Amino acid sequence: MQEKSTALPRTFDEYNEARKQSFLKVKEYKEQGGKLVGFLCSYAPLEIVDAAGAAAVGLCGTSNETVPTAEEVLPSNLCPLVKSTYGFARSQKCPFTHFSDLIVGETTCDGKKKMYELLGEMKPVYVLSLPHTRDRAWAADAWYQEVKRFKEELERRFGTTVTDEDLRAAVRRRNRLRRALTRLFELQKSVPPAMSGVELMSVLQAANFSFDIEEYAANLERLADEREGQLRVDEGSISPDAKRILVTGCPTGGVINKIGKTIKEHGGVVVCTDDCSGERTQRMEVDPAAPDILRAIADRYLQINCSVMTPNDGRMENTLSQVRAYRADGVVESILTACHTFNVEGVLMQRAVEGAGIPYLKIETDYAQADMGQVQTRLEAFLEML
Repeated sequence: MQEKSTALPRTFDEYNEARKQSFLKVKEYKEQGGKLVGFLCSYAPLEIVDAAGAAAVGLCGTSNETVPTAEEVLPSNLCPLVKSTYGFARSQKCPFTHFSDLIVGETTCDGKKKMYELLGEMKPVYVLSLPHTRDRAWAADAWYQEVKRFKEELERRFGTTVTDEDLRAAVRRRNRLRRALTRLFELQKSVPPAMSGVELMSVLQAANFSFDIEEYAANLERLADEREGQLRVDEGSISPDAKRILVTGCPTGGVINKIGKTIKEHGGVVVCTDDCSGERTQRMEVDPAAPDILRAIADRYLQINCSVMTPNDGRMENTLSQVRAYRADGVVESILTACHTFNVEGVLMQRAVEGAGIPYLKIETDYAQADMGQVQTRLEAFLEML
């Protein structure tokens, strides 16, 4: 049975102080009348959530902490992102999942698609049916109808009307946030780059958990000003000789320390994160003056290069472009265990990268620490080879 939307979890007293404060912050937001929509994937059309007067927040799902809880229900040989997300919901340890009025899912992979059915037993879930190709004449129209239906669901659920002007205002806010993130990415092109890989990956992760888009955009703009100033006076803490690494593949949120920190500790620096929430996706804006603003929003999201799309040549082309722009010495592809689409597509990525004369390494891992030594050894050897 779903608890009242402003009730704290039964196990609240067992949480550490940081988690308690997160719960209390979200609880206060809800008690003030705030509406919360949780999402997992870059395909969730966030402008529509914003225009409906709700806050869009990423769900917790990048930690091994709740995987054992999930495996009481889900099979163990499943993607850690899927298991972690479900485990956080089942254990009531994520404030964003716990207080969500609605969770929006998408049919990117079979594991998530079926997990949403079980998640729907605990929280209201709305699943967007995503076409897995873009080269059919009907694909864009089918996705547009899905996005339109989602808008109508939010209007019904929250008792509101989403106008074109609401959507255009939401587009302008999201564009500002994307430009702020892109500006930080641009600073990574310098030698040395402006940020360590761990900081860069953490900034991306934090972008999913902010209620106030404009406030977070302003924070990122200030951070960019600060890092740009440090570069101008040559006060950067990163060695100009650090090996420059582009990380691609699955979402990197759960492997920031395992991959990002290890690269840093062995003389490298992540200059570009090429996952679905990274530079290649954040550069994609929506024209707020588009005649059909809802279709413009739908079209923007359908162009995201995820391995669930077939064919997905644009992803490899974009990665090679970023390798050149960021002057990467090597490419590390991070694959989450049981993520079959990215794992199979890794063959195509390896061909493209090595064909351009750039060293490539694929790391298949999960959120647990059991393989930490092996990951460190492989990354250290790769960096030494560079």
